[in-house]
Amino acid sequence: MGKFAFIIHPLNARRDVARRYPIAKLLPERAVEWVFAKRDPMAVAHITGIRSATGAETEGWFIACPFTPRQFLTLPVEQIYDKLEKCGHIAEELGCGLVGLGAFTSVVGDGGITLAKRLSIAVTTGNSYTVATALRGAERGARLMGIRPSEATAAVIGATGSVGATCAEVLARDVAHVVLIGRSTDKLAALQERLAPGAHAQVTQTTDIAAGLRDADIVIAVSSAAEAIVQPRHIKRGAVVCDVARPRDVSVSVARERDDVLIIEGGVVQVPGPVACTSLSSGRHFSFGFPPGTAYACMSETMALTLEGRMESFTLGKDVSVGQVAEISEICDRHGFRLAGFRSFERAVEEGEIAAIRARAGRQALPDELEA
Repeated sequence: MGKFAFIIHPLNARRDVARRYPIAKLLPERAVEWVFAKRDPMAVAHITGIRSATGAETEGWFIACPFTPRQFLTLPVEQIYDKLEKCGHIAEELGCGLVGLGAFTSVVGDGGITLAKRLSIAVTTGNSYTVATALRGAERGARLMGIRPSEATAAVIGATGSVGATCAEVLARDVAHVVLIGRSTDKLAALQERLAPGAHAQVTQTTDIAAGLRDADIVIAVSSAAEAIVQPRHIKRGAVVCDVARPRDVSVSVARERDDVLIIEGGVVQVPGPVACTSLSSGRHFSFGFPPGTAYACMSETMALTLEGRMESFTLGKDVSVGQVAEISEICDRHGFRLAGFRSFERAVEEGEIAAIRARAGRQALPDELEA
């Protein structure tokens, strides 16, 4: 039985660190960051019970890297590589053949390439399956909101990143108009030019989030921003927003102020088998914000590759190909990984609630969705 590890890190210094060290709630966030960053990485949870539809099984560990998103974006890259390398060595000592990179650990530097060279085991960012689940979730959410993808305007926030660019490439084949949103006009222009030959859609680009989202029926948010950048005023009435970014791109104020839009978390996956995630310090259930038995898509890619016996660096670097997305989708489907319904700001969203949002937005259900 192959084994895997997955590197995680706190998304919010006080909130996440306080789960283990309650005193962190009383300290300034920068102080918590400074203290926590001096700690060595450590294995924090053991994941068992992962059982493929084929009968294969695997187990793994969460390894915590003590940096926050702000630190990943501001600290010297070599300092971050050193910490990630220590995480990788812990995975090696645990007998793992593959380590996955979570959240900002896959964003920093060259997307795992340097880390893979420094370790004796394989590394994957999980971005291929992240793309697959984001697209599936966004399409399903759009249909439930009465939006026909073939007639829709889709916007991708963080379009020049590895996940965003591939999402944009696939969407450009299926929708009427794609808006690329990013920070660099040069990178956006280069991506627009690259997508044009194979695009069915009209492809435009902008660095202005408000302008880019004004007419968007479908939004996929995959930026590497350290704070929320999508506000209530930005989103079109009746739109569906699939927020794949961690930390979230969409402000929690959207949930409070906009009951006419559907906000879903991208990449929430049901893991096959009687999965248990146990804290190594307390022996109790270890929670990273998802319901038991579910995981982020990037975690699921790491698990599925291990079940497949493919201890290889499947997704590395800043580029994800459409072929990789199709291949990992087939692997995950074969082993029984499935989209786990919809979640929004850490709670489940049922289809009845979506119907109410659709009604408030003045949209009509699609005939094929009513039949389904």
